[in-house]
Amino acid sequence: MLRIRHEVNGGPEVLFAEEVDRPEAGAGEVLIRVEAIGVTLPTVRKVREGSEPIPFGGEVTGEIVATGAGVTAFGVGDRVTGLCFANAYAEFAVLNTAMTSPIPDSATAVEAVALVRSGLVARGAYEAARMEPGESVLVTAAASAVGTLALQYAKAGGAARVVAAISSAAKADFVRGLGADEVILYEDADWGAPYDVILDGVGGDLLGPAVRALATGGRLVAFSSGGGTVEAYELLVRGASMIGFQMRAIATGKPELYDRWLRELWQMHAAGTLRIAVHEEIPLNGAARAHTLIEQRRNFGKVVLVP
Repeated sequence: MLRIRHEVNGGPEVLFAEEVDRPEAGAGEVLIRVEAIGVTLPTVRKVREGSEPIPFGGEVTGEIVATGAGVTAFGVGDRVTGLCFANAYAEFAVLNTAMTSPIPDSATAVEAVALVRSGLVARGAYEAARMEPGESVLVTAAASAVGTLALQYAKAGGAARVVAAISSAAKADFVRGLGADEVILYEDADWGAPYDVILDGVGGDLLGPAVRALATGGRLVAFSSGGGTVEAYELLVRGASMIGFQMRAIATGKPELYDRWLRELWQMHAAGTLRIAVHEEIPLNGAARAHTLIEQRRNFGKVVLVP
């Protein structure tokens, strides 16, 4: 099978394709023939900034071709999507059943990989913020796959004002089309503060300005892999709070909640409340170009690799 990996950390140019034997499903795992792979900022950062090259994981969708010992919830031929912990950029991938979910017959593989993981993260961040109807919400990385869905969750939840923070003015019409009432650029001196809720998918150097944009009693939910440092005083003077969110903690620690969110996600998509945005479908051997799109923040929604 074809697989993409890297032997040194660096930019998109370090990725290369190789032919390897397909993996086998272990206990509690399924092997899928991959039909779509979601390219995410955390994966791009791991390749660029990691201390050593590791077999990176990612979001994958496909058809089960083999099951491991003890697997009863899924069978050969089932269409599923999930989080692969290693070697996700490949024609075949292994999924732990705890991180695997079925795809409705009406959905394509690309739709599933664009909606499920990103939608669950957006939903989880929204829930962690404890947003009330009538509040103001700022979404950073608003043109990303998660950001586009977070904007829509905020609107569906009754936010009085939803503001999209983006890296380029070229994305303004795009995020407005997904429900943003206003748009700001990261470089703007005025972020239109204050905000009751900030859903931050960037982190790093933007974390400071984001905290300073919080209203009294505001909540910032950090769900990116960008890290960053916050001065406790900035939270103290606003009576504000900062909350970390990771989807894996919900999937493994609260499976019933995970399943409920997943069902609601597909229902909202079917009803037209949540619209997915796919920037481009790229062949698997074009992984370097996909990473370049993400690094340069040129994507409008999800970037998908298609084996």
